[in-house]
Amino acid sequence: MVCTSPVAIERLSLTAQGHIHYALKTPYRDGTTHVIFEPLDFLARLAALVPSPGVNLTRYHGVFAPNHRLRAQIVPAQRGRGGSAGPGQGSAVPTHVAMSWAQRLKRVFGIEIESCQHCGGAVKIIASIEDPQVIGRILEHLGLDGSNAHGQQLPPARAPPSGASGLFD
Repeated sequence: MVCTSPVAIERLSLTAQGHIHYALKTPYRDGTTHVIFEPLDFLARLAALVPSPGVNLTRYHGVFAPNHRLRAQIVPAQRGRGGSAGPGQGSAVPTHVAMSWAQRLKRVFGIEIESCQHCGGAVKIIASIEDPQVIGRILEHLGLDGSNAHGQQLPPARAPPSGASGLFD
């Protein structure tokens, strides 16, 4: 999968004064070859490039356009102006049902918490502990509080080194 970025990272640099220096791909008509931003101004301009949630970034034209008369004959869901759900079928569009947090845990981390590990029967969730202090006390009691075998506290997690950014591109 190729990820495209709205900003060419290789043309970004930091000035000695802490400003953001961005070299332009091609000079403007007036000869400008780079622009310099305050860090907060740069973040504001970068945030403006992020689309709002729910906004479609793909525009369809021709028979794939939402209101084209032949769209229902082409699109598998048969949605469109000429589509019909048929007698007694209701809407052709399936209703969206949000996943429960247990389903999300299973999908993302592979953790199955809706069935018993021993007998395979259904598990009923009766409580959810969200208080960080209570969670810390439980983990400490179980020996899972982040200390190693000698009782020494492990260092806090940190971001990868700055030179490793090329690994994730």
